[in-house]
Amino acid sequence: MAEQSGADMATSDGQRIELQRRTIAEHIDAENAHDWSRVYGTFIQDEHAYYDVVPLSTRYAGFEGVQDFYQILETAVPDFRITVNAEYDMPGSSVREVTVSGTHQGEYCGVPPTGQRVSFELAAFYLFRSDDAAKLLAERIYFDNETVLRQMRGEENAPIGIGLTPA
Repeated sequence: MAEQSGADMATSDGQRIELQRRTIAEHIDAENAHDWSRVYGTFIQDEHAYYDVVPLSTRYAGFEGVQDFYQILETAVPDFRITVNAEYDMPGSSVREVTVSGTHQGEYCGVPPTGQRVSFELAAFYLFRSDDAAKLLAERIYFDNETVLRQMRGEENAPIGIGLTPA
């Protein structure tokens, strides 16, 4: 009888969730370190991977699209930092409520670099294939882009979010 790989063996919901949690923790740790090879290593590396930025109605398709998204982010806010405020998990998907902060140092949505600090809340949905809870299929993010743009422009009355704090 042929030996099964870890991805092929039946796993309990609890085991899947634990694998997902480890993958996401590694992913966010690598994002905060700006270690792109580690970030990319948390994704499946084929045409099925994708990164959705819902407020921009944009899908970065395939593994190359995922890399393109991170290049845009690194250019716009090269010192960004992610703080996890809350975590929710179920088999096949996980959600993290986070605060993203950094300095606007590159063009973003037509706004030239201003050097303004930004800080905003974001909900990240992490999606996994049913046969592999150790690699991300996709990340889909939701945030108020107008808040980000107003902060980048340095508007005096720019919203600053609701001030989520880690649970």
